[in-house]
Amino acid sequence: MTGEVAVLGAGMHPWGKWGRSFVEYGTVAAREALSDAGLDWRRVGSIVGADTVRGGYPGYVAGATFAKALGWQGARVASVYAACASGAQAVDTARAQILSGLADVVLVVGADAAPKGFFRPAGGDRADDPDWLRFRVLGATNPTYFGLYARRRMAVHGDTLEDFAQVKVKNAAMGALNPNARYRKRVTAEEVAASAVVADPLRLLDICATSDGGAALVLSSMEFARRHGAADPVRIRAVSTVTPRYPTTVLDLPDIATDSAVAVEPADETFRASIARAAYEEAGIGPQDLSLAEVYDLSTALELQWYEDLGLCGEGGAAKLLREGATAPGGRIPVNMSGGLSSFGEAVPAQAIAQVCELTRQLRGTAGDRQVAGARVGVTANQGLFGHGSAVIAVR
Repeated sequence: MTGEVAVLGAGMHPWGKWGRSFVEYGTVAAREALSDAGLDWRRVGSIVGADTVRGGYPGYVAGATFAKALGWQGARVASVYAACASGAQAVDTARAQILSGLADVVLVVGADAAPKGFFRPAGGDRADDPDWLRFRVLGATNPTYFGLYARRRMAVHGDTLEDFAQVKVKNAAMGALNPNARYRKRVTAEEVAASAVVADPLRLLDICATSDGGAALVLSSMEFARRHGAADPVRIRAVSTVTPRYPTTVLDLPDIATDSAVAVEPADETFRASIARAAYEEAGIGPQDLSLAEVYDLSTALELQWYEDLGLCGEGGAAKLLREGATAPGGRIPVNMSGGLSSFGEAVPAQAIAQVCELTRQLRGTAGDRQVAGARVGVTANQGLFGHGSAVIAVR
């Protein structure tokens, strides 16, 4: 049995602050994906919803909610929650159903209507919840964590504010070309430097916003794709959803404290690096085979960290890779050709699905002015709170 599944359709609702229900965003994305696949909703055997969240916590039963909005037709249903990795786990659940023979065609949907400002924990006291603890005990909002990580990169690797600004400049240029992006305006390094300090050393333009938006995919077995007339579809070859290993000695949201390395040697690789390795091993490729990457740029500094975690360069080499133009359009390994979260903002259950939508368009050669010439292999990478890995490898 092949381990690959076909991507027959991809659809999105534009990101922004629209003031409407997440159900509307997800339904628009789902219908666009079905149209892109050339399939009627009644042909879908299963629907997997990435749970919509409120303040970082699951709030709605997404799968059945979208099935009802599209019209009850008896499809199998599942809902998954893995914070920012929810979309990747939804893809993984859909893939498992297809490869096990439970369904030939699965619709994957994620959408959110995010609160204004930064995410905060739900009410109540939960002393055993690391997310609650970092907010209530440390007062560490997401931007605080982003700032700490940026400081670490500056101290350990010598990254500069100018390096961080160039990440934003690169991504904003791509977002300006993406009709689904929330922010469609190019910026200069000087504008990044002049924006307000939010969490020193990061400025407002170094950090992604919270957004409304939706994304959807229609996945199928390879046999169904051939019967449907898709002889050479984009294929998902690997999905990595690994967890960390003890001990972890690099701070990681929401666990600001680290595991003790007094009695146990640290692992050979960090959590994020293990996410990428697992995806590469499953796909039978390495970073040298990639045409492009979509990474989780909650902040400009975190995008640089992903370069290293994906193996695009050695430890501490991310800023040099950026300065050389390797991750820019036309470079050796373009990163975030969609514009990234820098241009979209966070719509938590949709964003990992949106990353696969971008890979799909790039691998089909239909990304327009954002197109990576000759794209054949792409990877997505992000992570969810509480130890949820997330990486998808797609090929053509």
